[in-house]
Amino acid sequence: MNMLELIIKKRDGHPLEKEEIDWFVSRYTGGEIPDYQVSALLMAIFFQGMNDRETRDLTMAMAYSGDCLKLDGIRGIKVDKHSTGGVGDKVTLIVAPIAASLGVPVAKMSGRGLGFTGGTIDKLESIPGFRTDLSEKEFEEFVNRDGIAIMGQTAELAPADKVLYALRDVTGTVDNMSLIASSIMSKKIAAGADAIVLDVTCGQGAFMKKEEDARLLGEKMVEIGKLAGLNTRAVITDMEEPLGRNIGNALEVQEAIDVLKGGGPEDTVTVCTELAAQMLLAGEITDSYEKAVSLVKESIESGKALEKLEILIRNQGGDPEVLKDYSRFKTAPVRREFKAEADGYLQRIICDSVGNCVKSLGGGREVKEQEIDPSVGLTLLKKTGDRVEKGETIAVIHAADEEHAGRAEKDLREACIVGTEKPEKRPLIYGIIQ
Repeated sequence: MNMLELIIKKRDGHPLEKEEIDWFVSRYTGGEIPDYQVSALLMAIFFQGMNDRETRDLTMAMAYSGDCLKLDGIRGIKVDKHSTGGVGDKVTLIVAPIAASLGVPVAKMSGRGLGFTGGTIDKLESIPGFRTDLSEKEFEEFVNRDGIAIMGQTAELAPADKVLYALRDVTGTVDNMSLIASSIMSKKIAAGADAIVLDVTCGQGAFMKKEEDARLLGEKMVEIGKLAGLNTRAVITDMEEPLGRNIGNALEVQEAIDVLKGGGPEDTVTVCTELAAQMLLAGEITDSYEKAVSLVKESIESGKALEKLEILIRNQGGDPEVLKDYSRFKTAPVRREFKAEADGYLQRIICDSVGNCVKSLGGGREVKEQEIDPSVGLTLLKKTGDRVEKGETIAVIHAADEEHAGRAEKDLREACIVGTEKPEKRPLIYGIIQ
């Protein structure tokens, strides 16, 4: 087989055969094909696209390019949950304990985040002592005994995706629907779950800015999951403004705890209730959507979900006292109030600008080796549509020093738009694909 022939074939708009896809993925992962040739193929794919069969074949080739997590020893239907990302996305910290408390085995492998804030692993590691470097034996033992464990993604899991994504990132070939879908689903398939619930976000703070693009991505990923034999469903959710009020790693854990105590912001509660209900349906706890929603609410009201989070923290070496005392988290030394300059309504919070603000505070990373400060971030006291008075606090900045706080205040001045008319309320859930 010849790489040049594959490049020309895809350049001219012809589909690649499964054997050709398997060959180039295997050879590139093994270091036998140079970057410049794979870059040319990725650019050809970017412009010519891939059909559904090609997308599925690429996904499976990447999924099986390294080790696959074997969860056969874990009893029950294992349900994974994945988000395409956003600002203030602390959903896994909430829905995983809820689902586990209701009988869904949650054996989740997560990564570290690039972009606005850390990933689920970064957020959990903001809990003092919490460790995510579990052995497979520990992972299986915790899930079988207590129904939940979350560990860091191993380097051997879908290594082809790692090298291909790194190349896409520097060649302008990230924004292709087939490449995005295969990247996400290859890791999910390799992680060994029986069912997957996808949170596909759309809006300014999401990868997919338009609802129709988010739906298309959701449809592609659901189809790939089903072809791989997994019960897969996608929830299209809004990310036009940050989810919830806390943005930043330790701050988001605190908001998750608030929700599991029966409080928390309305938008966070709504989105998490929907996703947790879908996990119950995927895990065959019930076949009634109404019953699933009712069970989710009962889990929170009874305290069972919070108990499950406490068990997760204890099992993985964390300090369970954080559930009662937020001062046990690392706290940013500087807190600055961001105040409204005029009366009116908060017409818009430019979501990606707020995310970049938190990243500049040190709450996110540009490269995977970069250290994150778990204490920094923002607390939004006002959301889109809220009335504000001149001098009223819109947000609280949590910063490492006054210089960072000052820059964040300037960024927020451009990101938070106050006007005289109250904006229309946007939906939080756009639909379910299954």
